[in-house]
Amino acid sequence: MSKNLQISYLLDFYGDMLTDKQQEVMEQYYNDDLSLAEIAANLGITRQGVRDSIKRGEGILLELEQKVGFAGRYRAVSEGLAQLQKLAKNIRFVNSTAYTFSDEIDKDSKEMLRILDELQGQEG
Repeated sequence: MSKNLQISYLLDFYGDMLTDKQQEVMEQYYNDDLSLAEIAANLGITRQGVRDSIKRGEGILLELEQKVGFAGRYRAVSEGLAQLQKLAKNIRFVNSTAYTFSDEIDKDSKEMLRILDELQGQEG
């Protein structure tokens, strides 16, 4: 994952831990893709002030992720759920095209998909 994408991702998780000014600067820089000069003009501060705020904000976000790790765990769980859903759909497909269809496999795979859909709905 590129650093810009990583910081943007961490901002979603830990942005509330930054000061309002840091959060605004970081969002304009990483999410709105504004330049240092544009942000400085928007907020009435110097380009150096914007740069310093970004560097401090990055440091805070990276340190929080290193200590807490919520974003990394969330990503791993999301990827695992997606993989499980793919496997359950494959099981249903193979069962439906098999010489001998199994009602039990069909029922269990449907339940797996229902649970996975429910868990994925709780992520957001």
